[in-house]
Amino acid sequence: MREFKPGDIVTHFKRKESDSGNEYMYEIVGIAMHSETGQELMVYRPLYGDQKLYARPLEMFMGKVDKEKYPNVKQVYRFEKVEQ
Repeated sequence: MREFKPGDIVTHFKRKESDSGNEYMYEIVGIAMHSETGQELMVYRPLYGDQKLYARPLEMFMGKVDKEKYPNVKQVYRFEKVEQ
């Protein structure tokens, strides 16, 4: 499985290569556990807008782009690390 660590910067597949600025870019905060279900959640912060913390089920965060719904997207995974 791909791994992200706190501080990594990732990009969402909806970010176009020609986009400027930080839209659809996020900083990884870490993985949290849902207190009742034990489900793993990825906690992340957008580098744009309100910059509040958000959480998404880890399995969904790490999932691949739905190529039937988004056939022209080049990115393989929903979120991919930005190499700096």
